[in-house]
Amino acid sequence: MKFKLRNVLAYFVAWVFILIGLVNRAKKKALKGDFILSIYFHNPSKKEFEFIIKWFTKNGFKFIGVDDLKKIINGSMSFPKGAVLLTADDGWASNFANVAEVANNYKIPITIFVPTEAIESGNYWFSYAKKAKRLGMGYLPSKMLKNVPNAERLAVITEIKKKINLPREAMTISEIQSIAASPWISIGGHSHTHPILPNCSDDELESEITVNKKKVFAWINYQIDTFAYPNGDYGVREMNALKKEDFQIGFSNKPEYLSPQSLNSKFNLPRIGILEGASKAENICRMVGVWHKNTLKVF
Repeated sequence: MKFKLRNVLAYFVAWVFILIGLVNRAKKKALKGDFILSIYFHNPSKKEFEFIIKWFTKNGFKFIGVDDLKKIINGSMSFPKGAVLLTADDGWASNFANVAEVANNYKIPITIFVPTEAIESGNYWFSYAKKAKRLGMGYLPSKMLKNVPNAERLAVITEIKKKINLPREAMTISEIQSIAASPWISIGGHSHTHPILPNCSDDELESEITVNKKKVFAWINYQIDTFAYPNGDYGVREMNALKKEDFQIGFSNKPEYLSPQSLNSKFNLPRIGILEGASKAENICRMVGVWHKNTLKVF
């Protein structure tokens, strides 16, 4: 656990939830109830990712992949009990060893959603914005850039890129090709430039989705049909855009259980986020759905 005041306080809150039985009750409910634990990561360490796989396995859960989820949605597979679905966003370089290799070793299915520009160039736009802020360059910080029209975001990032360089932080195309060859790893769409999609014009939105899909197809030679909205932001327009491009599933980051009712709207499926750097106790609370129901946004 990273020693941050926030993490230390959250650690003690998580242990309260464990000691008073909230986690045990939620675990039993998840094993017997009609819902799937849909869990997503960004950039976990190998230790964090492996711990979560071992915890679920030790506690009697089973893992399903997005292909299983599609079968459940179309009725060709019954709704499972005690099921866990794993996904990861952004295609960080460390995902190659910390996620893909571990998933292969344990034979656990996972889908990794990739923004194609970052895979090609090596970096994410928000990393440039964060570096510019640290250097005091006077540009809008990444949080504010998420609230402006997409054209304005692109213009700012283009200027920043002229002035600073960053080491590669995303997987390479060859690494994407390598992990996509595994029967346990699937690749999903995450837009081209990782914008906030509701801030895009209609033409920008269409381009973000179609370019992402075409580039991934060129890399791995199969059509992706699963998508995760960058930053979890979407609306009816974005869901319709996925349908138009023949996607079958769209994931949000709403921290809720994946229930039979939620599957009726397959383009805004919920996921529960794991917080990298947090304590094991906190992430156990997150995984079983206790954390978001019992804490304020303080954490």
